[in-house]
Amino acid sequence: MGISDTQEEWQVTETATPFTGNKTSVRTDRVVMPDGSTVTRDYQVHPGSVAVLALDEAGRVLVLRQYRHPVRHKLWEIPAGLLDVPGENPLHAAQRELYEEAHVKAEDWRVLTDVFTTPGGCDEAVRIFLARGLSEAEGERFEVAEEEADMELARVPLEELVRGVLAGELHNNCLVVGALSLQAVLSGEGGGVESLRPAEAPWPARPFEA
Repeated sequence: MGISDTQEEWQVTETATPFTGNKTSVRTDRVVMPDGSTVTRDYQVHPGSVAVLALDEAGRVLVLRQYRHPVRHKLWEIPAGLLDVPGENPLHAAQRELYEEAHVKAEDWRVLTDVFTTPGGCDEAVRIFLARGLSEAEGERFEVAEEEADMELARVPLEELVRGVLAGELHNNCLVVGALSLQAVLSGEGGGVESLRPAEAPWPARPFEA
């Protein structure tokens, strides 16, 4: 018997937004529990994100190294970014991020996996794409700033990323989930790349227009 997450919403009797930031905010809800009691839940409200596991013909994954202030680390990551516009098509956002962060385009796009990054304290949903058929993008490079101005790019064999994840050397959520998911797909556990969902597959966590 297979298992599957199900969408559900418990009654909220009161809600407030004590903090609103540049991209995210904090919400406080009073939620009715199954036993009838009411509890307070604080969580970060997030617009959602996309990430791209870009795989080249040599079996290498395009990764970048960037400073992340909240965890005081420079992390190796895969290209990723926010869904800046409500209802934005996640594929278009992923293509934009791959261009802006790596100046690369891809011919073949598929949905690798969808995740809630920290569902106990944040409503962020991330769609991770698999991109293949990589080539240099046309036009000028996107002008980077702030943390991205110090960004490093590399192409690393998938097997090396998996080893680093399991050794506790790589920690970025999207890189970890993406690398392990692709390893499972390529090993036959997921039915192969052709079994992956199409790039425009529905995403109930962040509905969009095709």
